[in-house]
Amino acid sequence: MDSARRIENLLYTYAERIDRGDFDGVAELFTHATIYGQENGPPETQFVGAEGARRMYGMSTRRYDDDGTPKTKHLTTNPIIEVDDEAGTATCRSYYCVLQATPDLPLQPIITGKYHDTFQVIDGEWWFASRTMFVDQLGDLSQHLLW
Repeated sequence: MDSARRIENLLYTYAERIDRGDFDGVAELFTHATIYGQENGPPETQFVGAEGARRMYGMSTRRYDDDGTPKTKHLTTNPIIEVDDEAGTATCRSYYCVLQATPDLPLQPIITGKYHDTFQVIDGEWWFASRTMFVDQLGDLSQHLLW
């Protein structure tokens, strides 16, 4: 499997884990990374490593008691992946759209935006190095966020 496909699989693994409510699994993907809640944001919008990622999702994303999930589907599309195999680094720009349906909310898009990700090879394996999240459109987040 080539590097671009491995990186694409990381994008989709993130979506799969967050939709299952597997915050520990999501955090593991960011073991060697920093998540930036906003570009050039203050320190409180930066979440470092697995512990930071776990803290960010735990404090912000609602999980429902009946199945432990956020009742979402994260769609990641249009990945533009640029790989430097020699350096063991890569970048990716992609779009996201989060759909949600709960007993109180009919199925609908609740947020769209972009991810700007960087990746690095560590011990022969691709890992996230950073993720910057950009919000383009907001819908009804009342059933998704804890605040």
